[in-house]
Amino acid sequence: MKKNNIYVIIAALVGLGLGYLFFGSSTTSTSEDDNKHTHATADELWTCSMHPQILKNEPGDCPICGMELIPASGENDSTDTNQFKMTENAMALANIQTSIVGNSTVGNSVVKLSGKIKPNEDKTYTQSAHFNGRIEKLYIKSLGETVQKGQPIAVVYSPELVSAQQELITASKMQNSQPKLYEAVKNKFMNWMIPEKEINDIINSGKAKSRFTIYAHISGVVTSLDVSEGGHMMDGKPIFQTADLQTVWAVFDAYEKQIPILKVGQEINITSNSYPNKILTENITYIDPILNTETRTVEIRTVLNNKDNLLKPGMFVEGEIANTDKTIGSQLNIYPYYFGNVDRKTICSICKTSWRNSNF
Repeated sequence: MKKNNIYVIIAALVGLGLGYLFFGSSTTSTSEDDNKHTHATADELWTCSMHPQILKNEPGDCPICGMELIPASGENDSTDTNQFKMTENAMALANIQTSIVGNSTVGNSVVKLSGKIKPNEDKTYTQSAHFNGRIEKLYIKSLGETVQKGQPIAVVYSPELVSAQQELITASKMQNSQPKLYEAVKNKFMNWMIPEKEINDIINSGKAKSRFTIYAHISGVVTSLDVSEGGHMMDGKPIFQTADLQTVWAVFDAYEKQIPILKVGQEINITSNSYPNKILTENITYIDPILNTETRTVEIRTVLNNKDNLLKPGMFVEGEIANTDKTIGSQLNIYPYYFGNVDRKTICSICKTSWRNSNF
């Protein structure tokens, strides 16, 4: 009986040992795995691709824009508080596009600039009114018309001129006895730019005219029309403006980093979309001394011969300048130029950063 009890005890001990061997180690391993999983889950953070300042311990939606959170990257970067980065998916969702506007595109030896053709402002003129009146008929109807000096431009009714004609007729009858009075009245009409032929017709006929024809004293292409038929013109106010398009300006915008290589007198090769195979070589005649703080550019321009009237104001042109300073043009600046349907101010107010300093 005692021997049976000893066998039972030994069997129980062996069973306990085997149970611990099989189940104890498994439980320990499972516990360690659970601890590792819990630790990994606790360390994993979730962020928003549009707003990296958002950090969550679990997945969900961004509290600012509602986008689905993504796992935060554990990599350290050098982004400061005034910058943020966006993934390709985030940029696609925000409909953001970028354009490379580097200083040099041909082996760092040529600087490319974009610009437009504009009228030569040194060759613009204004046809002004020299008396008050109502425009009964206007011969210049639209912009782009060509006006020649001496051409009739309008028929005008002026009560001021009607009364002045009576004074002229009376003074003409006394020109022998009061020649100075006659000359003074006649000079008044001359100052009103009334042709001498019309003045003599009034004197010879002895009758006042109710309507006067105004003649152009400038030539050129009409670039601004400031009156209309049936309207009033006022002494000293412009009737229209003209530009002599025999010469035009090519105006370009240069970025800050391009300024050091630009000099007045420097050669620039110019091409246009309309005549891509025609290259015009001119010299830079002007560099704006003031930087445009909105676009961070300065304006440069050159004067182009346009006797064939091939260059039209408003045309896009490209300029190429030889880059003799190899240190300039080795860097490229990337600026966001299109924000799609997202307003810049909205982005700035949400992200608390300036878009100019943002790292897209």
